[in-house]
Amino acid sequence: MDAQPPHDGAASAGVDRSHAPHPCLACGACCASYRVDFAVEELDAHGGMVPSGLVVEVTETIVRMRGTDHVPTRCAALTGQVGRRAACGIYEWRPNPCRELEPGSQGCERARARHGLLPLPPGTA
Repeated sequence: MDAQPPHDGAASAGVDRSHAPHPCLACGACCASYRVDFAVEELDAHGGMVPSGLVVEVTETIVRMRGTDHVPTRCAALTGQVGRRAACGIYEWRPNPCRELEPGSQGCERARARHGLLPLPPGTA
């Protein structure tokens, strides 16, 4: 879920993708599909970067992004509309589970399917 598309060799093949938007900016399906639990050390109140106001306590050591345990699921940091124009309001400060989910991964494709979105075309991510 990086801000810039990773290098895929397309530029060296003569294909200019520098103007293509990152696939996550038109999706947001993962933000409306999964529970996001992570260590309290990632919170700004504990020296991390995730805003403490966007989480709920699960245990003394684990917190959860608000909205990710509701039905329907929708992370409190998600802006826009799933499948159209979506973004993470705390992208630079997002927790590790969000950083680890890659565009085009199995988790990404499962989330897209839950929202009726087609798989990403090969080479998109």
